[in-house]
Amino acid sequence: MLFTSLPFVVLVLITFVIYYLRPLRSLQVIVLTAASFLFYSWEAPLLVILLILSILINVVTSYKIATGKVSSQKFWAIMGVSLNLGLLLLFKYGPLVAKTLFGGDHGSVGHFLVTIPLPIGISFFTFQGISLVVEVFRSKQPNDPFGYPEMVPDSFVEHLKHTMLFKAFFPSLVAGPIIKAHEFYPQIVPKEFSGINWQIVFRSLVTGYFLKMVIADNLKDSTFWIEYPYFLNESPLTLISLLFGYSMQIFADFAGYSLIAIGLAASFGYVLPQNFNYPYISRSFTEFWQRWHISLSTWLREYLYIPLGGNRKGNVRTYLNLFIVMFLGGLWHGAAWSYAVWGSFHGIALALERFGKNWIRFPKHWLVGVVQAVLVFTFVTLAWLLFKLPKFEHVIAYLGAMFHSRAETKYWLIGHVITYSIPVLVYYAWYLLKQRKPGISRFEFIVFALLLTAIILDSGTTGAFIYFQF
Repeated sequence: MLFTSLPFVVLVLITFVIYYLRPLRSLQVIVLTAASFLFYSWEAPLLVILLILSILINVVTSYKIATGKVSSQKFWAIMGVSLNLGLLLLFKYGPLVAKTLFGGDHGSVGHFLVTIPLPIGISFFTFQGISLVVEVFRSKQPNDPFGYPEMVPDSFVEHLKHTMLFKAFFPSLVAGPIIKAHEFYPQIVPKEFSGINWQIVFRSLVTGYFLKMVIADNLKDSTFWIEYPYFLNESPLTLISLLFGYSMQIFADFAGYSLIAIGLAASFGYVLPQNFNYPYISRSFTEFWQRWHISLSTWLREYLYIPLGGNRKGNVRTYLNLFIVMFLGGLWHGAAWSYAVWGSFHGIALALERFGKNWIRFPKHWLVGVVQAVLVFTFVTLAWLLFKLPKFEHVIAYLGAMFHSRAETKYWLIGHVITYSIPVLVYYAWYLLKQRKPGISRFEFIVFALLLTAIILDSGTTGAFIYFQF
């Protein structure tokens, strides 16, 4: 069920009304959980079984850690993390294992692995489950340095109810933002209609739907021509513009989803973490990953980079840790080696950047910052080819065509890309202008009026969110 579909709008409106009925106030968690299961099972009802299994794994293991013997806490923590990763590996990476080890659909094992369905959102709700198990375990250690709040009540049934909502919460279930347990569980309290922050709801929903429906859904009709073999018949200028358009599209698509999720959650009284902070103005790869998919970046940092040693074990180990984290982060995005290459690209960039800081000092001048931002954006945009074209040979062919193609330039296609990319550039420019002149914010009512008008008059054909495949 897409956020942009009519059934989803009906589901949200009905859930919203029931949720805030005063006689049903004590059932808010159940109402929201039921709506979340309906949302998830809309397209493929059988796959909800996997979500329930994932919930039960995390409920049982986290409850055992919190209430069991001290001597068994580590066992249950390892068990919880292992089972979470086991489900993820089987359902998401089974086909990749089959292709790598068994040559594809050959033999009974290879056939079984290739035919395993990929449940939507499994990467996101698995990481959330791991955060619950790890955080409950950490909170039970002597002198807990993290200071996590109490998340597991004495009642197993209450813990089951809370965890069902945490794992199935429909605004973030399919594509995030990834919520950590300590961020969500304290929020599971009765909500009042009067407590809704309508400003966050309105701003997030309008901006999010504009980015998705007007920008991403229109750009997808142009970036379609990046697919193989269509790009072989395009000129270098057309190919460059299409790649630029895809960079705009993937930002608008995922940032739009995240803003819609934040707005929907706020309408039910829940706060989700910020997931995008204008990443394309980043002047370094480090800054880029502090601004792009922030919930994933912080998850990888807290649950992988720091446990690996972070930057505490010397420079060489730091560079290696950065590479490992980004390599695995790339694989998290998809069950194909191209995603691992994409992650490796960013891992090497982060390591080289960190190494260079020890030797190079750039002057603090605005023009230097602009050049750095352009370079980072260029490399990030080139790397997006690995998202659009999972086969390496197609990526190489595309890059080759950017330099050697003799095809005629399609100016109408370039014009379409520019038309729907300009609003993203204006979106960034408006943010930078507000940083310099905060008083201009008083004119934002005009901006939101224009966004609403564009949503009504110029939405593209409905398309699935790009990050649904992850």
